[in-house]
Amino acid sequence: MIHIPTLAPETLFHIGLLPVTNTMINVWLAMAIFLVIGIFIKKQLSFRPGKFQNGFEYILELLMGYFDQVTGDRKKTMQFMPVVGTLFFFILLSNWLGLLPGTGSITFRNEMLLRPANTDLNLTVAMALVAVISSHLFGIFSVGLFTHLNKFIQLGTFFKSFKKGPIGVFTAIIELGVGLIEIVSEMAKVLSLSLRLFGNIFAGEVLISVISGLVSALVPAPFMLLEILVGLIQASVFTMLTLVYLTVLSTAPHGEEH
Repeated sequence: MIHIPTLAPETLFHIGLLPVTNTMINVWLAMAIFLVIGIFIKKQLSFRPGKFQNGFEYILELLMGYFDQVTGDRKKTMQFMPVVGTLFFFILLSNWLGLLPGTGSITFRNEMLLRPANTDLNLTVAMALVAVISSHLFGIFSVGLFTHLNKFIQLGTFFKSFKKGPIGVFTAIIELGVGLIEIVSEMAKVLSLSLRLFGNIFAGEVLISVISGLVSALVPAPFMLLEILVGLIQASVFTMLTLVYLTVLSTAPHGEEH
């Protein structure tokens, strides 16, 4: 029998009033792996690093090199690294955990026990909100509250425009409309980030489930290799877009530096 994932994650059991879904199991697995790796690296830190520490330092340097191409400034890269680095590694590991043997086949109370975390729209929306809200917080702390708000609605020129007669009033209305469009575009970022990641990972999970149910175990292998690449690409796209938002909103508008 072919088990096709539904759009909503399946609830396995409850902890009090909290429903525990199969996507949450994968999230907890990812968090546990990060915790173990983090503790291990912390204990192994040394000025004369071994192969394990060298490997992780190489990966971080590689990532920061790509991030520098977006920010144009290593200082900004280091500033944004806790946010974008965490998102990248979490999304990547979550995507790859969805390819583990047993995902989509092991059941618990007639429900799938393991399901890729990013096939849960709640998780992708939450990460998108973290990305967008972080970009605004970094913007406020970097350029100041009023300078940041002026990127959307230029309050100073808006009220002054009314003093310039009918043309000024018309200009003020246009500026208000443009500002509202900018605000809507910020909301659209959340939808864009979350739906892109959710759609790609969910489609891949459905594809592998269908093929695995129809044919032998060897045939889905190429598709699983493709999903490894898709998982990396989607983690990179989400992270790079977040980095662009952070960089743009933390940069003062032209002429505002002084």
